[in-house]
Amino acid sequence: MYPILLCSVLALGIFLERMWTFARVRRGTAALVREVEELVRKDRGDEAMVVCQRANTPLARIFIMALRAAGRSRDQLKIVVDEVGRREAAPLERYLGLLATIANIAPLLGLLGTVFGMIEAFRVIALLGVGTPATLGGGISEALITTASGLSVAIPTLLLHRYLSSRVDRIVLEMEEHSLHVVELLGS
Repeated sequence: MYPILLCSVLALGIFLERMWTFARVRRGTAALVREVEELVRKDRGDEAMVVCQRANTPLARIFIMALRAAGRSRDQLKIVVDEVGRREAAPLERYLGLLATIANIAPLLGLLGTVFGMIEAFRVIALLGVGTPATLGGGISEALITTASGLSVAIPTLLLHRYLSSRVDRIVLEMEEHSLHVVELLGS
């Protein structure tokens, strides 16, 4: 049961940390995009660079590289933005693999606990005899608690993993859209 409990605490910690990170990444995105686009339209790239450096978000770092590459062809700008975007998207997926692993191993840990419990129940039967059905049922029921616990951790963890993965996809898509819009402004 202790490994299952550890898995549940770890999964909850990962979920809360990712939600906090996503909120921090998305905070001020609309204002940043609006301000940078306005400055780029007015051909004030240096001021846009300062705004991005103050923001210190993945999108701001993508904008900085696009602003540094200003003056190149649209295709070259897109290549630069794509490379930086991939690099900036990777940290957003941090710990999602571990969360998926927890969702996969929690039921296995529960099953392992049940197997050990059943082995112990049969060992007691071999030593002391069958006894009463209540005694036998109590031992088996106690052994199955770990399976139920493992599933109780795995199911919500799997749902949290799917939710966080979809949030990452949404954030990355928004960053791509905003970046390509700035590329269009810079490349024209």
